Amino acid sequence: MPVPELAERIEDLWQRRTEVAPDDPAAVAAVHEAINLLDTGQARVAEIVDDEVVVHQWLKLAILLLFSQARMETTELGPFEYADRIPLKRGYQARGVRVVPGASARWGSYQAPGVVMMPSYINIGAYVGENTMVDTWATVGSCAQVGRNVHLSGGVGLGGVLEPPMAAPVVIEDDAFVGSRCMITNGARVGRGAVLGSGVILNDSIPVIDAETGVELSRGVVPPWTVAVFATRPREFGGGTFGLPCVLVIKRLAEGERHDKAALNDVLRGHGVAL
Repeated sequence: MPVPELAERIEDLWQRRTEVAPDDPAAVAAVHEAINLLDTGQARVAEIVDDEVVVHQWLKLAILLLFSQARMETTELGPFEYADRIPLKRGYQARGVRVVPGASARWGSYQAPGVVMMPSYINIGAYVGENTMVDTWATVGSCAQVGRNVHLSGGVGLGGVLEPPMAAPVVIEDDAFVGSRCMITNGARVGRGAVLGSGVILNDSIPVIDAETGVELSRGVVPPWTVAVFATRPREFGGGTFGLPCVLVIKRLAEGERHDKAALNDVLRGHGVAL
């Protein structure tokens, strides 16, 4: 069915979810059609329109309905066994995706041609754009949106969000570099071409501060074409002075500027931060 009609159908099913049997054939068909749109990249849970993150709530509702419909099944892959409601993706090579043993992605997530998955995990509803590297032990949470030519370094965690349906997911824009062990959650956003040093914690309550001026630029949004690192700023409490986390913008890049790794390491080492 056409997408607008499918969206209306999903929204109707959500309103009547307590009345619809989990194995209702028409409901199952509608939900599976919506999940297949996500799985093939024809639809996305969220996208950037006029520099704003627009969430397509009906696709989140389809995922939630799928969990209520699906039944536990055992999957065997070589010596490994899994028990889950959602099947794993297959057919990577035909889609031009490289998957190293130990990596997995759930049905309903999308990986574009050129994506490389080291031992890592991509959850349902997530979107990963062309030529992006998902490095070792990185996790792309449910509905997280990752652009083209991104590098998610080892141990990066992108938080997932399904409820509430209107909540914006984590968004990593094109050409970004996310350093090892960064944790990006609660609808935080990393702008195009931005570089995060290792260990950055970013969510919608973390202030992002310009190192040159001390001005708070945003909460949970790293500007495009900047280099940012983890930092703390002092706050007075009854028990004393404590450092609360923030993200510090230490360099601004020309639009389209790309550092090679040595130059990038020099920038970060100069501020006592590892890549």
